[in-house]
Amino acid sequence: GGRIIGEGEPKYLNSQESDVFQKKNNLYALNLTRKDVSREDAIILVEGYMDAVSLYQAGIRNISASLGTALTENQARLIKRYTKNVILSYDADQAGQNAAFRGLDILYREGCRARVLKVTDGKDPDEFIKKNGPERFRLLLERSANDVEYQLMELGRRHMLGTADGQVAYLREAADLLAGLGSPIERDVYAG
Repeated sequence: GGRIIGEGEPKYLNSQESDVFQKKNNLYALNLTRKDVSREDAIILVEGYMDAVSLYQAGIRNISASLGTALTENQARLIKRYTKNVILSYDADQAGQNAAFRGLDILYREGCRARVLKVTDGKDPDEFIKKNGPERFRLLLERSANDVEYQLMELGRRHMLGTADGQVAYLREAADLLAGLGSPIERDVYAG
């Protein structure tokens, strides 16, 4: 696979899929970082190659890239071989945040514990780490939201909470989310 440097499209270009290469079954750099992932008992999953390269160069080694924005069940199973703890650090754009939202459900179904790190100063982890350094990135890691917190925040962002209709829509979706939680204790904590 490759990535364009500078402006242009497509930003990423992978080899055509074949019997040998299927994007849905692979995670970029996991062959190099799997020992770090196991040692840290957590993986930071990013979208693109350059995000993974920049974090690795900055000394954050328990990383891998999902080769795009769509996490697959096969990739989640591959992650689970090394850890159940996943931190999604996708791009700050809407596509990246939507992918994180969808990825949480896949990880939950595979029995993983997921968190979401939102890059606050830059469009992606690559830009953030180059601008702010690894220590600031580690602070973001510490402040990452767990899967339910993130989903509730995203639902709140999607609805106009200043209106009665927005509040009702939010509460309906939040109730559906909480009803899907496996434990009554979890439901009580987040409903409270």
